[in-house]
Amino acid sequence: MATRRTNRKPLEPIGRPLTIDEAADRMNVTPRFIRRLVAERRISYIKAGRHVRIDSEDLDAWIAERRVEALPSTGRLPPLGR
Repeated sequence: MATRRTNRKPLEPIGRPLTIDEAADRMNVTPRFIRRLVAERRISYIKAGRHVRIDSEDLDAWIAERRVEALPSTGRLPPLGR
């Protein structure tokens, strides 16, 4: 029997994917919020049958993309919306 060669790269091993509840606990939000992110495809996820899992690296990347850095302190407060 002949063997087939493919040009596919082997998949990189990932850590254990997180469940919706685990991802919610990690972000300190409700599972409903995580489900909404998945439904709106705002976060990458893994679908295995009816099970949805989120790679911890994808979750960390999503959080990092939304990080807002603090402004340097000037000792004065900015003017209020005028």
